Amino acid sequence: MKENQDREELKANIEVDVLFARIQAQAITQTLRVTQHAQKEMDAEEITLDEVLAAVANGQILEDYSEHKRGSCCLLYGCTDKGRPLHVVCTTAQTLLIIITVYEPLPPKWVSPTQRRQQ
Repeated sequence: MKENQDREELKANIEVDVLFARIQAQAITQTLRVTQHAQKEMDAEEITLDEVLAAVANGQILEDYSEHKRGSCCLLYGCTDKGRPLHVVCTTAQTLLIIITVYEPLPPKWVSPTQRRQQ
């Protein structure tokens, strides 16, 4: 039983690693589109596309929403070259990386850049 759980966990980790590698490749080649919503958020928080790309390049997947009603997507966490923490919500099942929203994770919603406040 434990061995099956370990095997399933390993498989899930490998799938996340492959998924993240694809997202990073799309970001590096700028095979992407920024939604109007994401652009508004970026403008409001003074976040540049270069900062978003840097955060994706050195980030990690925090949450995978593979069953989302609007299509597979995930929440990424990464830092800009200057150390600014960013969250990026993007698609995961498209040939084009679609940046859905971008924001700086701040209280009260976030305790830290990787931990949500309990509701």
